[in-house]
Amino acid sequence: MATKSRKEQRQKRHRRLRKKISGTSAIPRMAVCTTEKHIYVQFINDESGHTIASASSLSPEFREQNLKSNSDGAGQLGKLAADKAKSAGIENVVFDRGGFGYKGRVKALAEAAREAGLKF
Repeated sequence: MATKSRKEQRQKRHRRLRKKISGTSAIPRMAVCTTEKHIYVQFINDESGHTIASASSLSPEFREQNLKSNSDGAGQLGKLAADKAKSAGIENVVFDRGGFGYKGRVKALAEAAREAGLKF
């Protein structure tokens, strides 16, 4: 049997995780996606299929701080995402790491969002 690529393995983990969690309008899903260059965060209501708020390392608010997409930048992005979520009326979220390991940039983003006041 052929071995699966790292991307296919991550997608399999994400599908397994998504069977267990979903977001509602009261408690949306905080979905995190990382690439080699950028980090993306979305607050998603899975009942209606709409994104309530989002932030990424491509957003102007992040870029004007002249940060990179490393762990320090992920921490700042977590604070920015939490602020956007609070302005949209979100206090509690379900954290979806997207099949990525809870380490490095994902962990830094999650901890910064918690410190900024999001509960998950």
